[in-house]
Amino acid sequence: MEYAVIIIGAGPGGIFSALTLADLGVSPVLLIEQGRDLSERTRGSSQDMLCGWGGAGAYSDGKLTLSTEVGGFLSDYIGRKELLELLSRTDEIYVAHGAPARLYGETSAAVEELADRARIADLELVPMRVRHIGTENCSVVLQNLQQSLAGRVEIRTNTPVDKLLTEAGKIQGVELADGQRIYSRYVLAAPGRAGSRWMKRQAELLGLKSKASPVDIGVRVELPAIVLKDITDAIYESKLIHYSKTFDDKVRTFCMNPYGEVVCEEFDNVAAVNGHSHTAAKSENTNFAILVSSIFTEPFDDPIGYGRYIARLANLLGKGVIVQRLGDLLSGRRSTPGRIARCLTRPTLSNATPGDLSFVLPYRLLVNILEMLQALNKLAPGVYSRHTLLYGVEVKFYSNRIDVSPEMETRIPNLFVVGDGAGVSRGLLQASASGILAARAIGMRIRKESSCHEG
Repeated sequence: MEYAVIIIGAGPGGIFSALTLADLGVSPVLLIEQGRDLSERTRGSSQDMLCGWGGAGAYSDGKLTLSTEVGGFLSDYIGRKELLELLSRTDEIYVAHGAPARLYGETSAAVEELADRARIADLELVPMRVRHIGTENCSVVLQNLQQSLAGRVEIRTNTPVDKLLTEAGKIQGVELADGQRIYSRYVLAAPGRAGSRWMKRQAELLGLKSKASPVDIGVRVELPAIVLKDITDAIYESKLIHYSKTFDDKVRTFCMNPYGEVVCEEFDNVAAVNGHSHTAAKSENTNFAILVSSIFTEPFDDPIGYGRYIARLANLLGKGVIVQRLGDLLSGRRSTPGRIARCLTRPTLSNATPGDLSFVLPYRLLVNILEMLQALNKLAPGVYSRHTLLYGVEVKFYSNRIDVSPEMETRIPNLFVVGDGAGVSRGLLQASASGILAARAIGMRIRKESSCHEG
């Protein structure tokens, strides 16, 4: 049997491309996912945390960022107006499948005042609207999306793809890990971040051009929620940018979680730190990441390897994630269990090892992070407290960005790549939108082909 389209990956890019193709009446479509079905995934498995129905986003706190400025690079491929319409349509689909109706960050006097205060503190507030699904609600939305595809798209989980098949320079289908070959006229690869290595290897084998993306390295900050309450009340997740005084490097806040929790995540047997927030269950703390983008020049071309090395160093010293009081870091001493116990900020990640991040983070990154904390303290007094907790390390690996057309097509005819795994997005909404963009192009071509055959 030959399929019209084979989709690789059941993360947001794959799911939304499948949904779009089904709505356009394209059939038969096969959606292949290397991981397990959502009902079979568990938090106890590092593989399940990244792979399976819903992708890595299944266990995120589900932030949909309605902005052309953050979350990906789709604005490099289509116009801003078109992208805004696409993001709006993508957001509507999420809401129709159970995402909350409430939007944070709408323009208001409070937001404008916050932006002015940020400028005074040598910070730039990036305006954006955010829809917060919540960690516990992500599975509900993903289940609803799966139900929408039932009977319209064939779904195979626990089915790793080994390689892409081409003939005479044109895509022919895929070969599974067990050697089975499945053929199709179109292939849409949406491997996600967990599949970034696979995607890079396929690109090399097929001669697809790509370029390395920067790696973001930093810490997760945790402090009493009251410190940032004025900010998080105005904007659920504030994106703040600072250019450090010493190095003039770009430093930014990322993934702010009011009343949330710090969590550990594993990627390729490396433990790193992240943060979540629930719509119902609340903690007394707010957490967010401070990240520094590291862009390397020749001859070095392995930013992912560099970030993995820093994370492994933290794992070596702390047997996992390290936590340190800011006051201890500034005093040149490691945090101990006793010092953490006396901290006014109660850690939400109980299994983090008290330690010393100055043994892990390079000097340049550490200086950038401290200068960012000082700037944030001007905006929200209490950030630069000795009781502020720093967890390390937080690393964001971004896939090599594959050269694609505005329709997400590679130089191999009928081979499309979308989402974080292809390097075109960095978040749920733009990953989903890239799937819609590619699926629309495929659907239009199939319709034209059918018209020609009928004629």
